[in-house]
This record gives sequence, structure tokens and C-alpha cells, in this order.
Amino acid sequence: MPSFPVSIATLSLLQAALVALPRARPAGWVESLRSRWWAVIPAGSIVVVIAIVAATPGSATALSYLALIACPPLAAVALGWLIWGSRPAWALAAIPLFALAWVSRGALAGEAAAAAVSSLACVTLGWILASAVPGPWLRWGIYAMAAIDTIFVTAELLQGPNAVLTAAAPGAELPRLQVIAFGSARMGFGDVFVAATTGCLLAVERPRQLTAAGLAAVLGLGFDLLFFVLDTLPSTVPVAVALALTQRLVPEGLEAEDAVRSRRPG
Repeated sequence: MPSFPVSIATLSLLQAALVALPRARPAGWVESLRSRWWAVIPAGSIVVVIAIVAATPGSATALSYLALIACPPLAAVALGWLIWGSRPAWALAAIPLFALAWVSRGALAGEAAAAAVSSLACVTLGWILASAVPGPWLRWGIYAMAAIDTIFVTAELLQGPNAVLTAAAPGAELPRLQVIAFGSARMGFGDVFVAATTGCLLAVERPRQLTAAGLAAVLGLGFDLLFFVLDTLPSTVPVAVALALTQRLVPEGLEAEDAVRSRRPG
């Protein structure tokens, strides 16, 4: 089993990879849902989930089943259509990934497979959100998510419910897809969701996407050093800061994001 520094560094690099992986795809049916109000989802997801789990700890098990049912098909969509180099046949790879996560539950290979399924599912969720929300509003939604995450961690409102959610598991020794585990480190589902959503937001301009991915890697690994003095960190912060820095460093084309997303061919 890898040490905690190696484990958490791997998860931080996973976040950076999720920024780089999504490719631009037409909005399609999601266009009919387009509204700036969907930008509240990133921050709202933290507030709602923590509130529900804090009020009714038993709901964590229900959420583990929800992740178990939703993540594999969402991961298949990402593998077949939404990531760079994807092919329709690749969607079938979600099956052996889920099988490995199940039969090797608790082993490092099983954790890696489960993390892959959950992370790829976040790519599909991020694509839906990036297609439904105007770019500027979604950026502020990502910043708000990082701010709420930081407030909750600092006020110690997140740690208890998060521990309950992390420990929850569906029956039959099925994999826990509501949490990202690798070795001795853990990340919340929202931490990979924010990275995948950022990647989908920037996918219309590949240079900006790669810049943000590189910044997320550097900032994430640097942020991990705080674990020498703290037990819990808001891992959404490095991704949000990477997005903000990319906005400053590579500003070209920002105002055209939405138009490009709606008309760029697949």
C-alpha cells in the first residue's frame, strides 16, 4: 500500500488529468436546458449533500447506491464520446473497470478502477453542466464551490458528514463509487467533479485547457504539503485557482466560449 504522500499526490494528479481529458462536443439535447441558474449546482451540491447526511446519516447508504447505479453508464459515455481519443467501442471498457473495482474491492487495483469509473462519470456530468451553463456563470459557480468547500472545512462542518459518506457502502461487497480512494488517501466526489467540469468548460480551447491542467497539477501537489500540518483540506481550491490563473494568463477567446461550444463539430 503506498504511503499517504504518494497516495494524495496521485489523487491530485488525477484531478489535473480530469482537467485535460474532456474534448469539446456539441451541446445537443442539453441546449434546451440552457440557463445561468444551473451554475449554482457545484456549490449547491456540497451544501445539500452535507446537510442531508448530517441530518439523516442513513442517507449516506442511499447515496452510495445512487453512485453505484449512475457512475458506470456515465463513465461509459465519457469513454465512448467525451474524452480525447474516445471511440464508441471504448464505452465497453466501463464493464471490466467496474468488475475490477468489485472483485478487487479494498485492493489497490480495485481502488484505482473504482476511482476511474467515478472520475469518468464526472466527465459526463461536467459536460452536461458546461453545455447547459454560459461559460462566465459556470466559472463563478466553480469559484463558489471552492469558497463553500473552504468555509465548511475551516468551520469543521464537512468532516463529520464526509466521514459518514466515505464509510457508507452498498451491499454484496459492491464498490464505493461515491468517494475517490487510493491507498491511504481519500477525496470527495465533488473534488473530481469540479476538475472534470473545469476541463469541460475549457475544452473548446485546447491551449487554455492544457494550461489549466498543468497549473492544477503544480498547485495541487503544492497544496498537498499542507497535509503535514492539517488533516483535511478543500481539494476544490487548487482547481479553482488554476482556472482563475488561466483566465488571467490565457485570456483569448473567453467571450466566444459559448458560441464555439454550440457550433463546434464533434
